[in-house]
Amino acid sequence: MAWSDELRHVHARLRKALVVTQEAVASGTPARPASRDLLLFCHGFCSALTGHHVGEDGELFPAIAAEHPELRETLRKLEQDHSMIAHLVGALQMAIDVGSSPEDLARHLEGISAIMENHFRYEERQLLAVLEALALDVDPGLVLGPL
Repeated sequence: MAWSDELRHVHARLRKALVVTQEAVASGTPARPASRDLLLFCHGFCSALTGHHVGEDGELFPAIAAEHPELRETLRKLEQDHSMIAHLVGALQMAIDVGSSPEDLARHLEGISAIMENHFRYEERQLLAVLEALALDVDPGLVLGPL
């Protein structure tokens, strides 16, 4: 499977995980330790998204930069997005830890959703053609996160 297909697949899974997490929050269950389902969904989504970006920054983007130095500025912008998303994910995790209301958690998720979707679309526009032919012999799970 081409790296472009792998990226599309992981993005689709992350989008789905976000929807499941938003649905758990919309159920109105406060984020208390007793709310295991909500904590599980939020933790799973946050871990998957963070792992995806760490893998891109550490494995995928250096491989792209080596083959396509003209994309270094694009990759730098994508890494900045990763940093912003990590900040938003950290704020969501703190909100969960302090038992924020479902409305507050929904606002955090909406912010993550907006930035994440914009980031995914930009990344796909800029990199899918390059990923079609990328020669990277690494486990996709290590590069893009669990599939």
